[in-house]
Amino acid sequence: MGAPAPVQVIAIASGKGGVGKTQAAINLAWTLAARGRRVMLLDASFALPGVDVALGLTPQLTLVDVLEGRCRLAEAVFTVAGGFQVLAGSAGRLPGQLPALQLAGLIQAFSELPAPPEVLLIDCAPGIGSDVLGLLRASSEALLVVNDEPAAAADALTLLRRLNQDFAMSRFRLLASMTLSAAEGRALHERLLRQSESLGGVSLDYVGAIPLDDSLRRAVQRQRTVCEVLPRSRAANAYRELAEKVDAWPLPANPRGHLEFFVERLIFAQAAPRPARP
Repeated sequence: MGAPAPVQVIAIASGKGGVGKTQAAINLAWTLAARGRRVMLLDASFALPGVDVALGLTPQLTLVDVLEGRCRLAEAVFTVAGGFQVLAGSAGRLPGQLPALQLAGLIQAFSELPAPPEVLLIDCAPGIGSDVLGLLRASSEALLVVNDEPAAAADALTLLRRLNQDFAMSRFRLLASMTLSAAEGRALHERLLRQSESLGGVSLDYVGAIPLDDSLRRAVQRQRTVCEVLPRSRAANAYRELAEKVDAWPLPANPRGHLEFFVERLIFAQAAPRPARP
């Protein structure tokens, strides 16, 4: 058998809650799966996981059960409507910083999956906690979800600055959410670009905008993805356009870019010292 294929690991983050991050995660998972990709969505918002609520799920086994040895990873992963897999979080059962020794056990667990995903989406907690920073540093892509509220934009800039100055991260993707027009999303991107000019060589790639659409509210109430229940809505069209772009992103150049090595990078990201500031 050849070496495992690289996995596209995309950490989806936001500076604050309430900007549509989890909706972006579940709808991107749905649309990528609809394009024929094997997709796994990991709910890494450990204090207040939201993927299960957003999808109307009642998981019996979660990531915590895997980390604490009560089940195997394959037993905790389940397939939802839309054809993608979910590994649920568990509120209040993990500290803010994931234990490196427990994470190390996931390396073997991932290698035993019968059909590893091609895309691993990680719904991070909002803010700049140590778990969020570690996940973003370990992933191959960092997707920041921001809306046009001043606090949301300021907190996203704080997250970007922290990752750049403390951990030398320079490449990010930006998704504007809850926009009134395409022009509003681009203006938000341009404003964040100007505000981040003082950072060292930061690349902030604009990947599109999700409109403020009543269909999203209706889908949330039904605990389903808008792409599934209202596929002709403006929001669903925007998520399909996003999935088309994401599907074209280059895979990790590192030949060790499999799931088990994502976990190793995560452990390293937590343990590695921060670069000294000048």
